Amino acid sequence: MSPVTVRSYRPSDHSAGRRLWTELTNQHNRMYGVPEEDAGEGFEEYLTRLDLGGLWVADHADDGVIGLVGLVIRGRGGEVEPIVVTVSHRHKGVGRKLLRHVAGEARRRNMTTLTISPESRNVDAIRSLHAAGYDVVSSIELTLDLNRAPYEWQEDGLELHELQFRS
Repeated sequence: MSPVTVRSYRPSDHSAGRRLWTELTNQHNRMYGVPEEDAGEGFEEYLTRLDLGGLWVADHADDGVIGLVGLVIRGRGGEVEPIVVTVSHRHKGVGRKLLRHVAGEARRRNMTTLTISPESRNVDAIRSLHAAGYDVVSSIELTLDLNRAPYEWQEDGLELHELQFRS
């Protein structure tokens, strides 16, 4: 594999960042059966966040920008949002490199915690995050499904505190 470096996001990375955002959003939409395709509009809004503490890219020597990670400030802590690696470069350590970088940035800023909220159906991401040290469950977001039509919830989601949840 050609060398990958993590560096600060630059304005010239905009189209690559938007492409990665689109890839991530559409992956999540497919996971939950949402038919809409996203063209990356959310990336424009993300870049204007006042609580955005930093944005970094994984720059591949041959392929250019192949990954993206952001740090959102939450008081004395931070939240990793988003993290995405393009499909062709997944499972090659790029995400791990991005996570190490953002954790280093959080430490340099004397943050006390760093959280991340993967989609409950994204088992690969959850496993990767656990392997990267994210092994404390700090919050849980539950959903009341008011309209079963848009999503096909998986009945065998997960068990937590002896309770069964769909995902």
